[in-house]
Amino acid sequence: MRHWNYTFTRMKLFRKILFYFELRSYGVSEWWARKLNVRTNNVRLFFVYFSFATLGSSLLLYLPMAFVLEHKHRFKFSKKSSTIWELE
Repeated sequence: MRHWNYTFTRMKLFRKILFYFELRSYGVSEWWARKLNVRTNNVRLFFVYFSFATLGSSLLLYLPMAFVLEHKHRFKFSKKSSTIWELE
């Protein structure tokens, strides 16, 4: 009984950690999937396979993208919005 309780506690901790990373780290994959109009799982698999093929160098792309997406409100991405008065 004690072994089962220990295993259950470890699994509960593992699920909390997994949930945290799903909330935080998959924002890049979801953003790219929305932009490219593909499934999110395909983008995640691409990052996983690309990291294996390049020995982890895809993290050098993924981490800056995650940083920019997390702090995009601080960056000024100019988007020229047209108003009704500017239509010609």
